[in-house]
Amino acid sequence: MRINRVIAAAAASLIAATGLVACSSETETTSSSNGDAVTVKIGTTDADQKAWSVFADEAQKAGIDLDIVRFSEYPQVNPAQSEGQIEISKFQTINYQAQYNATSGKDLRIIGSGEINVLGLYWKDHDSIDGIEGEEVAIPNDPSNQGRAINVLVQAGLLTLRDGAPTLTPTPADIDKDASKVKVVAVDASQTPNAYNEGRPAIINNNWLQRAGIDPSTSVAADDPNSELAEPYINVFTVSGDDLDNQTYEKLVDVWQSPEVTAALDEDSNGTAVQVQRSKEELNEILDRLVEEYK
Repeated sequence: MRINRVIAAAAASLIAATGLVACSSETETTSSSNGDAVTVKIGTTDADQKAWSVFADEAQKAGIDLDIVRFSEYPQVNPAQSEGQIEISKFQTINYQAQYNATSGKDLRIIGSGEINVLGLYWKDHDSIDGIEGEEVAIPNDPSNQGRAINVLVQAGLLTLRDGAPTLTPTPADIDKDASKVKVVAVDASQTPNAYNEGRPAIINNNWLQRAGIDPSTSVAADDPNSELAEPYINVFTVSGDDLDNQTYEKLVDVWQSPEVTAALDEDSNGTAVQVQRSKEELNEILDRLVEEYK
């Protein structure tokens, strides 16, 4: 199944219409308690994307001025949040947040969901997985993508996991080779487009798809955003536990899910981003399950 088919099928149920590198306010408005706009300090690694510009505009219409704190690397953001340098963040998946909570002993929480970026299997000059049996598939070797890549192949019926293997965070060692139709080789994510160009099947994440100029619609298989196996890869809004019921932050989640931001997100991702609407209770249940796996 191609990514564009997966997105079309998922859209009906999912789409809604350590330190700082730089800290700069996108507006000059300050917080107010008399009905004027309220300023929220939000951290992200994606501030240069069109979706964030639209997000800031739409938030302002809703009475919220975003003070966007720009980070250059993922590992900087959660510690800044834990130390109170930002109020809320939007940059990470549930899986990434779970790893941070498990290793740091912190308990950052999720106040709402954003999008999931569909991950696909690509095979040059093929439009299906027919004939792929016996092939060696290149997958990213980083912890954030390796387990998910394996699960893409599990969902496609190409890999079988050993009994007792972790369902959400499998590694190559968890694969039942005798029961599987393909083999995997874990490589640096930057090398997956090279494998594709050499004629080998490869799981390629969206950043490297764009850099390599590979059309996302040409995938021969992809994960299903509705699947439980994809849940760890939902991008989320993160807050401290004390702010879990903050109505202003909940309003920001609604703004992100707006048609205007969704359209910009679709443009940024070349059509691979699908908005997900899940309750904060569901999202935090997923988070807690993953934290236990990582401990």
